[in-house]
Amino acid sequence: MNQTFFSVDAWWWPYVFILLAGSLPTNMWRWLGVFVGGALRDDSDLLLWVRAVASALIAGVISKLILFPSGPLGDTSMLLRLGATAIGMAAFWLCRKSILAGVLAAEAVLLAALFI
Repeated sequence: MNQTFFSVDAWWWPYVFILLAGSLPTNMWRWLGVFVGGALRDDSDLLLWVRAVASALIAGVISKLILFPSGPLGDTSMLLRLGATAIGMAAFWLCRKSILAGVLAAEAVLLAALFI
């Protein structure tokens, strides 16, 4: 029997599908990282390369969101997006490299501009 997304007609099926399709591919790599990463030294060349690639991917996603946004973010001006980024980065550094502080500060700027 061939099982597809549309084979199940229950109300809960889309939620289970999203949970499985969203978590299994990510968690598989996390579990593999835990098993393999335990044997690596913190300063190994492989781990440094993985960190560099992860940082580059994050920088690429953030750059895309700033330069080529879609949805409601695309309705904002480039100056607002750059300003929110600058304020978020300043909050990040002023709060001792707190990612939460940086994200909340940038989000506060965007939300303030939305309601003004």
